[in-house]
Amino acid sequence: MITIQRLSDFDNPVIQKKAEELTSGKQSQLEKLQSIFYFVRDEIKFGFPPKWDEMKASEVISCGLGYCNTKATLFHALCQAVQIPSRIHFASIDLQIMYGIFPSIIFPLLPKAGGHSWVEVNSDGKWYSIDSYINDKNFYKKALEKLKASDRNIGYSISFIDGKSSCEFNFGDKGFVHMGAVVEDHDTWEDASDYFASDKYLKLEGFRKKFFLAITKIANRNIERIRTNLS
Repeated sequence: MITIQRLSDFDNPVIQKKAEELTSGKQSQLEKLQSIFYFVRDEIKFGFPPKWDEMKASEVISCGLGYCNTKATLFHALCQAVQIPSRIHFASIDLQIMYGIFPSIIFPLLPKAGGHSWVEVNSDGKWYSIDSYINDKNFYKKALEKLKASDRNIGYSISFIDGKSSCEFNFGDKGFVHMGAVVEDHDTWEDASDYFASDKYLKLEGFRKKFFLAITKIANRNIERIRTNLS
C-alpha cells in the first residue's frame, strides 16, 4: 500500500508556531481567518517556487513564494492548525490568465487550461470559497493597472470575466481574483496530495516538467518587474 504524504502538514512545528502567532489574542473564527489571510496573501509573495505543486505547507513558509496551489496548501494547513474547518477546491483554469506573465510566444505550446485551486472554509455550517489571497497586494495593484491598460478581461493573474476582482479579505462575498477563469470543476479535497494522486490531476513529467519550470523562471522575473513597476 502506498502512503500519500500530506502536504498541508498542520502538525509540523513550523505551521503550529506560525498559526499560534497569527491567531494569538484573536477571539472569533473570522478574526483568526483574517489574520491567516493577510499572512498568506502578503508574506508569501505571488510567484512560482522551484518545486512546483508538491510542496508542503511548511516548505511554502520557508520559500516565501507561492501561487494558487501552494498558497491553498498553506492556507488550509494554518486553518487546520487552529481548528478552523477548511478544505481545498480544485479545478482547471483558462491559462490566458497568465497573459502578461508567461512569455506570449509560448501560449500556442501550452494546453488551454491548467491546474488551479482555492480554499473553502466552513462557518456556521456553510462552506465559503475564498481565493483573493493568491496575489500579494503590491503585485495585484500593479497587475490590475496593466490589465486595465490592456483592454482585456483576463491576464496578469487576474480575471474580470464575471465582472468582479479583488485582493481583499472578502469572506462570504463574491469578489474573487481568479474564479471567473475557471473552466472545469474538480471538486473538493481534504489535502492537495489526494488530488495530485488522482486521475484528474495533469501531472508534469519529463520534458514537459522541465519546459514548464523554465517558463516559470521567466514568469517570476516578469512578476517582479510588474510588482516593482519596471515594465
